[in-house]
Amino acid sequence: MKATIILNTGLFLLILGSCNNKSEKISDSRENTNQVSESTDSLIYSEEKHFKKIKQLTFGGDNAEAYWSFDDKLLVFQSNFKEWDVACDQIFYMDPENDDLRNGRPNMLSTGMGRTTCGYFMPGDTTILYSSTHLGGDNCPPVPERVPGGKYLWPVYDAYDIFVSDMHGNIIQQLTKEPGYDAEATISPQGDKIVFTSTRSGDLELYIMDLDGSNIIQITDELGYDGGAFFSPDGTMLVFRSSRPKTEEEIAAYKELLTDGLVQPTAMEVYVINIDGTNMRQVTDLGKANWAPFFHPSGKKIIFSSNHKGSRGFEFNLYMVNLDGTGLERISHDAVFDAFPMFSYDGKKLVFSSNRNNHGTHNTNLFIADWVE
Repeated sequence: MKATIILNTGLFLLILGSCNNKSEKISDSRENTNQVSESTDSLIYSEEKHFKKIKQLTFGGDNAEAYWSFDDKLLVFQSNFKEWDVACDQIFYMDPENDDLRNGRPNMLSTGMGRTTCGYFMPGDTTILYSSTHLGGDNCPPVPERVPGGKYLWPVYDAYDIFVSDMHGNIIQQLTKEPGYDAEATISPQGDKIVFTSTRSGDLELYIMDLDGSNIIQITDELGYDGGAFFSPDGTMLVFRSSRPKTEEEIAAYKELLTDGLVQPTAMEVYVINIDGTNMRQVTDLGKANWAPFFHPSGKKIIFSSNHKGSRGFEFNLYMVNLDGTGLERISHDAVFDAFPMFSYDGKKLVFSSNRNNHGTHNTNLFIADWVE
């Protein structure tokens, strides 16, 4: 996992399986025809003061959840690009400095069966963690039908489990075997713990386990969807997105959807919590959908995606905020969609997904920018 009445279902299925899905999507208002074989500032909007030397990495389909190797040399990501012979999201990896994905498919790490999400490098950069539904069937699981004026929904596939693969796509370990949804797994910068979202308690909660799948500890326990978690740089905290129903009507609707394996992600806020489950606090209170959070290298701020300033639901941009919710700053300015930000471990680069430079198509591509404080 792979936020609201937004974008295309393909992309937002990328979200929830989002460490963390394709309806209507408008064309990018900025059509840039410049060549992007070299790092360039031509893809940066004038207001984007934190970006320098941006580089486009993918050139078609929905590409998201790009995460760095521990040595900052490789990226693992998920894509549904049909020209790469996939029917739905699969896990790939690339060398962002040297690979040219306009001229061929990158190395695929997943099996090509089922749907996958949230690839993440294990310590040592020779194995990959990801979630897949392939044990539940070879075909892509069905996507909830979107009807005009209907609710925007994410599927929570019970067939998702968490696996470890080598760099040749061979599964070498299955980490979760409990019935129900186990996905959205990421690893601490210290390389010793995995956080993931699971329905094993009957609700969508956060759990932490050791790298071999042992010593599982439940972290959150309040009703609502908790997911898309990442560790702080020092490994002591988690940041995550949450949709917490409050009224009796909201609670009943949430429980009914979850029984059907669905979540409505139209109202989410960003939270932080200590890795022992203490001191949970809400960081944002902006309304609409605030998600895809990641810690700033300082550990004192959070970068995330939000549509709270948009008027049509699908306008997502990157924002940064202090841990206490103060100092909100807008980071990106694409007219349609910017999300899934992740800083490199050295803090010098930011990789993210965007609709910029898609020439009026529905493509969501990966970009890397040098980060400027």
